[in-house]
Amino acid sequence: MTLFIVITLFLLLLVSLLLVPIIICIDTASDEYYFELQGLIKVNIEKHETEIFRIRLHVLFMTFYMYPLKKKKLNKQKKENKKHVTKPKTHITFNRFFKILKTFKIKRFFINIDTGNCILNAKLYPLFALLNYYTGNFYINFQGRNQLVLLVKNRPIDIIKSLINL
Repeated sequence: MTLFIVITLFLLLLVSLLLVPIIICIDTASDEYYFELQGLIKVNIEKHETEIFRIRLHVLFMTFYMYPLKKKKLNKQKKENKKHVTKPKTHITFNRFFKILKTFKIKRFFINIDTGNCILNAKLYPLFALLNYYTGNFYINFQGRNQLVLLVKNRPIDIIKSLINL
């Protein structure tokens, strides 16, 4: 009986992990850059006073900070030469990559740019007006502001479906 309960709980956990949304957010206006498995893991890239940036990893109820640009102390002891083992290469074809890319859903997209060249801005204005007619949220300005907001969602089950062609 307890084995049945453990197996059932494991299967429920596995199904819930396959259905949890994956969110990728890039917002240059509010300096938010994160990857999130909703409710489980959130990885933020944020500014820091002494370092250029730091990575904040929030897992369930714990928070960890990583500094990827900090120099690590090298161990001066020489290690024995180990035999190099070659791993089998996995080839991801363009079609497979495109199928995976099509599973992502863009929830929010906003772009507001200034190239710094008023002639180029004027040439891009009709293109952005045409894009706004079909999809929207493309803007060009002459005031020096650059902004990008991109919010993308997906689920692991959709990625797996695209890989095995269900």
